Amino acid sequence: MRSVMRGIVEPFIDRMLQVKTLDELSVEITALRDSLDVENLVYHSVNSTGEQYAALTYSEKWVTRYLQEDYARIDPVVQSCYQRFDPVDWQQLDWSGKAVRSFLGEAQDEGIGNQGLSIPIRGPSGQFALFTVNQRGNNDQWAHYVNENLADLLLAAHYINRKALEIERGDEEVARLHLSPREADTLKMLALGYSRAKAAELLSISEHTLLVYIENARVKLGASNTTNAVARAVIGGLIVV
Repeated sequence: MRSVMRGIVEPFIDRMLQVKTLDELSVEITALRDSLDVENLVYHSVNSTGEQYAALTYSEKWVTRYLQEDYARIDPVVQSCYQRFDPVDWQQLDWSGKAVRSFLGEAQDEGIGNQGLSIPIRGPSGQFALFTVNQRGNNDQWAHYVNENLADLLLAAHYINRKALEIERGDEEVARLHLSPREADTLKMLALGYSRAKAAELLSISEHTLLVYIENARVKLGASNTTNAVARAVIGGLIVV
């Protein structure tokens, strides 16, 4: 598989800024799936009151089956994402149990690829969401795809979740202080625990440029230091981890 995010994420963000409804968001998610050269893309959110929203490209038949059988209780992806903050590569999970193997077989029969990356998102007021890309392919191909595109996938996940919250909350979210895409992406990397050197590497920028983004975000947020800037960004819903 090839690196596909270059030239895709910035136009996608521009379009996301124009989205006003959940139906429009669903259309953009399908378009992003096509641009990313993957089989499926999923965004699923649960807010603090238990209300759910999903925009995904799985078949209606599989979604109905998944909900009827309550597969979330045994799905290794969902269970792992509840416990982690960092991206979850499906190949790193335990699929050995009998019930899990049966579930995986059904999923693949319904067009779900054997490779996947899921990004857990924790937003303000107890919101929890998942952003997933899914594909068929061998382990080496998938590892290369993830390595090349992880930073931009994180950014896309952030903007989708931010837009979903904005639609849900109306003007409350629109009125929030805006960080630039790279400022938000930089703080997101630090919030996920990456060192500055690793964050710069994943973003394909120099550490000096990374520090410029950090300082700009710190000043905008009125934070005393980087740690405080990350905390304020998370609490304010400007980034999600």
